[in-house]
Amino acid sequence: MNKLKSMLLGAVALAAVAAPAAAQTNVKIGVLSDMSSLYADLGGAGSVLAARMAVEDFGAAAKGLRVEFVSADHQNRPDVGSNIARQWYDRDGVDVIVDVPNSGVALAVNGVTREKNKVFLVSGAATSALTGEQCSPNTIHWTYDTWALANGTGRAIVQQGGDTWFFMTADYAFGHQLEADTSNVVRQLGGRVVGGVRTPLNAPDFSSFLLQAQSSRAKIIGLANAGGDTINSIKQAGEFGIVRRGQSLAGLLIFITDIHGLGLETAQGLIFTNAFYWDKNDGTRAFAQRFQAANRGIRPTMVHAGVYSAVTHYLKAVEAARSTADGKAIVDRMKATPTADALFGEGSIRADGRKIHDMYLYEVKKPSESRGAWDYYKLRATIPAAQAFRPIAEGNCPLTRG
Repeated sequence: MNKLKSMLLGAVALAAVAAPAAAQTNVKIGVLSDMSSLYADLGGAGSVLAARMAVEDFGAAAKGLRVEFVSADHQNRPDVGSNIARQWYDRDGVDVIVDVPNSGVALAVNGVTREKNKVFLVSGAATSALTGEQCSPNTIHWTYDTWALANGTGRAIVQQGGDTWFFMTADYAFGHQLEADTSNVVRQLGGRVVGGVRTPLNAPDFSSFLLQAQSSRAKIIGLANAGGDTINSIKQAGEFGIVRRGQSLAGLLIFITDIHGLGLETAQGLIFTNAFYWDKNDGTRAFAQRFQAANRGIRPTMVHAGVYSAVTHYLKAVEAARSTADGKAIVDRMKATPTADALFGEGSIRADGRKIHDMYLYEVKKPSESRGAWDYYKLRATIPAAQAFRPIAEGNCPLTRG
């Protein structure tokens, strides 16, 4: 009897050893960003960090997800970005690409992602075309877009009397769309666009463009640019004394890293629209503190917050599906699930791929109002989610047609 019992126990032990472990789902995330040029501070290595933090906080390993990362510099060139995306999908087994600050690059990656049936989570790029005529069932536009920026900042400035505009516009897809969206708002509110000039990306000298803006006598000089170009435009405008002579600058896309680079003495009074601020609530402050400690003392931008939030929601969908094979199916699952986190609050993802959440109109504090480093914004208005983004019927996205 004892011998039989021992044999049975041994068989049970062998069966336990031989039993296969729970199936593991492999996930490969590609962070494609500007790692070395004018958008590196607002995205770049910080976006890689934000994606890694999302995976860690999600507890991916404990939930059966084996996550790997790759990252690359798209050099702000659509051909480079699309070639990297194609190689990642075809050769390197990447399932999802995140970030991509540069609308021209993002539109190129958008097409490759749809062709390969993978997933594209856009945080850094701004063009509203991504949820308009070039919308894709494989892409979600997460953080902000040109329509939201134009209707937040442009509307507020025109309503305060800034009714004549001259645009300094980055000469590629992002700048063109931001100028167009803002011009529409200005005209709808009875204002006028009196002129504009297209500027090369990453230009070191804006003096000739600023002289044209100055001679236009427009009340508002709209800066339809971002990152290093915005910083240089504002600094050089200060050297020309443009604001002292009565014209105002409208930063149509401003990041906290821009304000940090400019300093409050130069940036004070700027009004702009943003999706995220590190000092909004306890959750944003906790995230920002951890991020800053690992990011050379730099606070997160809304792009970094968007990467974190988007990757977290993506992992929820993969955990439920237990597969990354069908990118469109993963995106469909993400759209069907409400979004909610400490960084963006409650939200949702529309059929056109637009992530919906509140946006905020901020003003840069005066030096005397700041309590210290990175205390730069004061809230002027909350733009409710239902009003913050372009109505879906106006986008002409093929996915929304009956």
